[in-house]
Parts: sequence; C-alpha cells; structure tokens
Amino acid sequence: MNDLLTAVRAGAHREVPALVLRLDGAGRRAALAELKELRKEARGWDWQRQDKIRKALHVAGAGCHTGAAGCAGWIGGRDLRGWSRSPYPLILVALGDRDPAWLGDLAHRLAAKSLNSEAEYTFISELARMAACPIPTTDSLVEGWSERISTARWHGRGGRVPLVGILRADPHVAVLAPRLFEMQELPAQVGWYDTPDAADHWPAALGTLAADGVLDRSQLVERCVTRLVRGGKTGDQRFFLTVLQHLGLTEDEERAHLRDWTGMAADAVPVVASHAQDVLTRLDARGELPTRELAEVSGSVLFRREKKLVRGQLILLGKVLGRDGSTAGELLPVVAEAFGNEDVALQERALKLIARHLPAGDAALREELSFAAARLGPVHREAVTALFGEVDEGGAVEGPYEELLPPVPQPVRLGPAPGSVAELVEEVAAQLKSRSWQSSTPGALAAASGISAFERALDGLVRVARADRAGLTEALREALAGTWFLEHGTDRQPEPSYVTTGDALALVVGSLLGRVSYQAVVEGKSRWTGTGACAHAALNGVLLARAWEAAGDVATDRVPFLLATPTWHTGALDAAELVERLRTYQRLGVAPGPADFAQALLRVRRKDASVAAEAAAALGTPQGDRLAAWIRADEPVAPVHRHGLTGDRPSAGNWWQRSASGVRHVLLATRERPVIQQEFPRSFHWLGRPHVPASRSCYHWGAEQCPHWPATLPEDGDTLAAWLMTDLLHTADEGPRGGAWFLPALVETGGEAGVALHLALAYGLGARHPEDRISAVDALLVLAAQRRLDCALLGRELGVLVDHDLVKVNRLADAARTASATGAYRTVLGVLAAALPTLLAYEKAPRGLGDLLAVAAECAEHCGTEGIGPIAGLAATSGRKGSSQTVRQAARLLKTFKE
Repeated sequence: MNDLLTAVRAGAHREVPALVLRLDGAGRRAALAELKELRKEARGWDWQRQDKIRKALHVAGAGCHTGAAGCAGWIGGRDLRGWSRSPYPLILVALGDRDPAWLGDLAHRLAAKSLNSEAEYTFISELARMAACPIPTTDSLVEGWSERISTARWHGRGGRVPLVGILRADPHVAVLAPRLFEMQELPAQVGWYDTPDAADHWPAALGTLAADGVLDRSQLVERCVTRLVRGGKTGDQRFFLTVLQHLGLTEDEERAHLRDWTGMAADAVPVVASHAQDVLTRLDARGELPTRELAEVSGSVLFRREKKLVRGQLILLGKVLGRDGSTAGELLPVVAEAFGNEDVALQERALKLIARHLPAGDAALREELSFAAARLGPVHREAVTALFGEVDEGGAVEGPYEELLPPVPQPVRLGPAPGSVAELVEEVAAQLKSRSWQSSTPGALAAASGISAFERALDGLVRVARADRAGLTEALREALAGTWFLEHGTDRQPEPSYVTTGDALALVVGSLLGRVSYQAVVEGKSRWTGTGACAHAALNGVLLARAWEAAGDVATDRVPFLLATPTWHTGALDAAELVERLRTYQRLGVAPGPADFAQALLRVRRKDASVAAEAAAALGTPQGDRLAAWIRADEPVAPVHRHGLTGDRPSAGNWWQRSASGVRHVLLATRERPVIQQEFPRSFHWLGRPHVPASRSCYHWGAEQCPHWPATLPEDGDTLAAWLMTDLLHTADEGPRGGAWFLPALVETGGEAGVALHLALAYGLGARHPEDRISAVDALLVLAAQRRLDCALLGRELGVLVDHDLVKVNRLADAARTASATGAYRTVLGVLAAALPTLLAYEKAPRGLGDLLAVAAECAEHCGTEGIGPIAGLAATSGRKGSSQTVRQAARLLKTFKE
C-alpha cells in the first residue's frame, strides 16, 4: 500500500496498475481510504501540483474500489478529469482481475452518467467486451460512439475514410445506430453535412446499410416517420427526413402512413411539411387520397404562413375539383379558409378557384361561401360582388378608429437592500451560484431583474458588513462552500470583455472574505481605468471601477451605504433621494467614493428636479454643488449627431463585413462632454470623449448581454443607442441571435428619443433573426404608447438603411406585420408611409416590397388614411404593367387613399 501511495504522490501513473493488482481486498480498501484523504488534500493545492498526481490518483482510486457504484463515482469525478491523454487504458489494466458481472455493472453505471466523449465510449465498450455483456445504449454512450465514428473518418492513411465503411466495420452499429432515432437531440456530428444530396454523410450511410441488410430497414422507416410526426429542432428534422429519403419508400409504405403525412403537412417544420405535401400529391395521383382526408389536412395547411405550402395545397385542391366536381360541397368550404391568409395573392387564387368550381344550383353552399368571402378586404370587393352579389359585412365595426397600444411601462421601485444577514446571504449565494466566477453573459436574463438584484445585493453587502461583519462572513463562508472563487480567490483583475454583474459581486464578496487581499484591492482601484476603445469596454469599466471601490469599502467599513443604488428598476435614481443620501454622508463625515458618486450622477433623474437641485446646493458640500450643477445643466452625457455614412473597407479578419469593398454603414457619432473628463474618475472618461463611429467589430464577440449597460445611463437612452449601434448593425446583417436584446430596455430610459433611438429601432426591425425583430417590435410599440415615437423619422431611417442595403425589405415586412397584428395599425402605417417613397423609387422592386405594401394596405383599410399624406411613387407603381404582388398591393393601397 505504501508503494502505491508513493507512486501516486510522485505522479507515476504507469506504475499504478501493477501496484494495485498486488493488493488483496483489505489492502485495496485501506489504500482507498488514504487516496480519498489525498484527494481532499489536493483540492487545496495549486493547479500544477494537482495536475502532477491527477492521473495516478484517478487510476489508483478506480482500481482500489471494491464496489461498482463507488468505482463509477470515482471514475466520473470532475476534479480528477483534467488530463490531456486518457488514463482509461491503465484503469482497464488495474481492473483486470475483476469478475465479468462486476465489470458489466460498472459499464452500465458509467454509461448512465453524462460522460459522452469518444474516450468514455471506448472505455465502456471495452468494459462490456471484457464482461461479455451487451453494450449499454444510453444517450451519453451513443454520443460518444458517434464522436468516435466521426473521428475515425479522418484517421485513414489516404485522408478521409468513407463513413459507410467505418460504420459497416463497427461491431455495435446494429445496436447503437437505431438509438439515434430515439434521442432527445441528435449528436452534433451526426446532424451536420454539406448538402442532403452528398454521398458521404450519416443519412446516406444509414440508407446504404439498410439496403445491405446491416440495419433493419423497416425499423428505420418507422422510427424516421415517428420522429418527423413528433417534431423537434429543424436541424434534427432535416436529418430524419434525409434518412427517410435515402431509404426510398415504396408505394405501399407511403399509403400505410397516410395519417402521418397529413399530420406532417399540417404541423411539421416547412421542409418536412413540403415533403409530406409531395407524398400526398402522389397518393392523390394514384387515387389513394380520400376526399375527407384531403379536406381535413387542407384546413390546417391553408392556415400556415408559408406561402409555398398554401399555394401547393390550393393547386392540389384545384386538381381534385377539376377531376371530380362532386367533391365541391366538401372541398370548396375548405378552400375558403384561405380567405383568412394574410397574403392577398393567395386570397385571390382561392377566390378564383371557388368561382371556377362553384356549382350553379347549390344555394346552401353559395350562401356559406358568400359569408366566408365577407372577410376579404376592399381589394377583392369587386370580384366578390361579381360572384356572390352584395355580401353582408357583418364584421365591420362602426365608429371612429381606435389604436391599440400596450400600456406604458410604469417604473417599479426597487425594494430596500437586504437588512439581515440571512436575507442578504440568500440573495448573494443565489446570484453567485447561478454563474461561475468567470461566467460569460447572462443570456436571456432580463435587464431590469438582473440589475435590480445585483444593485440590492451590492448595497446590502456594504450595509451589513458595517453592521455585522463577523456574522456575515461566517454565513457567507458556509453558504458558498465549494465555489471556485471562495476556494481559490483571484490574483488578477477580470478582463473587461468578461466582466458581468456576477464577476463584480464575486470580487466584493472575495474582498470581504479575505480571498482578495486588501493590497490587491488598493492596486486594483489605482490601476483600473476602464480602458478600451469601444462602448462595451467603457460601460463594463464603469461597473468594474465601482466593484473595486466597493471591495475596498467592505474591507474597511468606510461608508454606510452606496449612493448609486437605483430608485427604479431601469437604474434611474430619484434626485431628492440622492440629496438625502448626501446629507447622511455629510452628517457622518463620510466622503463619497468617486466611482459611486459618478455613477449616481449618471443615474439621477434631471427632468423636473429643480427643487432637488436647490436642496443639493444648500448642502454646502462639493458633491452637493456638483449634483446641483448636473441637474441644472440637464444635458445628455454625450450629445448625438449625424456622422454621415462610414465607408470602412472590409478586411480579412472582419467576418461580418460584406465582400464588396467600400460598404457604407449608417452610424452616429457623439460629441465631447468636457465636464466628465474634468470632474469624473478616469474610469468614466471614455464616456465624455468625442467618438466617431467605427463599424469594425471589437473583442466583445457575439451578442453579449450585460443588463448593467442600460442601467449605467438610464437617463440617456439616445446616447446609449448611438454607442451600441454597431451591435444592431451586425444583428441586421450576419451577426448572431440576440443582438437586439437591449431595445425594450432602451425605450424605458429617460431623455430625448432622438435620431439614435429611432435608427436603433430601424436596425432592429430589419434584424436577421425573428426573435430580434420581435424585440424591436416590442420597443416600437412601447415608444408609441409613450407618445415619443416619430413615425416619419423612423420611416425615413428605414428608407436610408434599405437604400444602402443594410436591412432587407422582406424582414421589415415581417416586423411590420407583427406590429400591425397587435392592433397598432395607424402607428405602422405612419412609419411605412414615410419609408415607402424611397422603396417605390427603385427601377426594380426589392424583394419583399409587395409584402410591405400589403401590410400598409391592410393597416390603411383598418384605420383609414386621415393625416397620412400622399405616398410618392405609389400611383406610378400601381400603374405598371403586369400583375405582380407589388403592383397589386400598390393598387390596393392607392385605393384606400381615394375612398
């Protein structure tokens, strides 16, 4: 046993298996007790010492466990897995004298854990071979298996090895491949391929193996169909569909799954629904699609938003009606469902289909269809009247139009900071344990809730540390036991690009608990100046400057509370409340922290605060005088002005730029604010410098979401919008999802809703991803409800962005349709009326213009055109030759101005 422990401490992992095998059961149990103590001891070592013994400790502990459950827990221990080369071959040797049943039990226990790498799969499969038992089929093991197969493709002597050959040679393919169709989500390497038609990818390989009899073809067909009916992520659905297509269904198999095809056509993702529709068309051509089934599925498909699917279903219905007129009574009411589709061209197609196949003598059917046609808008009124005569528009609403907008968000007052040790520790622990010390961004965390929780906890730490330091530190140590920063502390400043509210709070708690030395805090406060060339670094720098300052405050009990703690959920601070806090500081003889007071000034509400300014000046302190002057000036932190269009030439390192040189980006600049550079700490100086916009990306890669950004300047939304405009530019082009997350929070900020805020909305409405467009629509409706929206300005900005190919018209149409569906017809029409002249002036109509005109026409039909001036170019567009969507919708919109 002593030899084993000596080898482990020396890190001699290759010697460990032989030393383990020399021990009997009692010796292994005794050695295990020592190894457990060594493991606990090593957790307090620096990483170099831990790394030296980790692999040897891993192998020794696994070999000395006599129970399969304990051995599985040891092997899966996260603190033992920091190796670069797998120790599993050595563990297999150390377990070489175990009973096969014991090894099989271990294999199944390990497979049940979240160990999904290639190394774990190889280890578990070898255990199963040694135990002569079936290989486990858990999701984790299947992921590891798929990773091993994918890796093997690149290890051949001649380069890439054909996938089908690797799978055919794999001893477990018949057991594990079918499991792919039962997993909640596919392994990434399985679902990725260049094109569905490629010959060397998983779907093609599985189809080949099924044709060769290696896999059960009928089983794969059933599982593919089941997964497609169930639904799921689009990428996974594409995989199962591609497999199904490679399996090549027979006519009998297509007929046997009739109900499945109708379900897919109604509810599946578009690519799957389109395939199902094609199968239904083939079934109909063979006379195997009953009319009742066609009517049932058509009712669902015609409600879908995908125009191609709706058009295809109307074509199929037209074929059936043309072939068998007796189906009109059952199918024409279904065709009328298309009248509820938002696309006027599809409505027109459905109306023509009814006109062509409506029986002359069926009065009841004619009445039913006439009632359905009453839903059609004025553009179809002439055709409807010609077909049915005058129809009763019973759904029309008499009286003046009333705009439907959301309620104006009301400011929510923050609750007081936690006053007791128990309450504070609970809140701090919840925030710190929800993210690691060096966490990334808070993802979908709402800006308001994130900043409110952080600010209350930060102020609470300062307050309670002064009142009950001993009780607070003891409770925090107990509640945060095992967290990384409490175990290791930090000897460096967090990088600006990674600073989040979690990092800042951890820094303050670390100082309170002695894990960040007071000397380190002093040096951090003096060194940290909020460096960085972009707004992200500057805003993060403000937070980090406050964190270093608060870390010093909790270490010395210097201040009773923080001045910058917001009054409202937006981050805004009531001016009278700040005056009272300064008065308390004056009474206690305490000097405010420079960063804390600077942030308080940026947050204070300046509007209608003249009384508070007088009270601040009456304090007779430098801080009171500065507060009074700040309120009376009532100037934005950095005034925004147009800088024109930048023309940065793309470089190889800028992934988001277009390939053509000289792309012009619409951005805004900010002017200098000398008072910030003269009176604020250095960490804030970036905010007061003049800034010319640059479209080049900074090191804050992706859509970083920091809820403290809007709360840093809660009274200067226009300035903040100008500084973060580059994020929105990327969101409208090739950026990742989530780049418009801050728009709803931005419209709740105070100050002027100027050109920057409207340009930010314009970029958001044309964002690449639907969820970002929804964020922009939310912000648009709130701004309209606040009566701060300038529809003409927003429309002009949209026209400029489209004119410079920075947003796509079809995306704007989608956002406009979403906004109008809420009942904000006049708001949307006002915006589009200002944007359309630019778009209608193009010689060739941009893609999506017809859809945008359709939204404008629908809005005009609901709210009228009172107050909306003539739209330049509309008459000329409606008079063009042809019957394109653009021409028809322009005529429809023009008609609303003439009525």
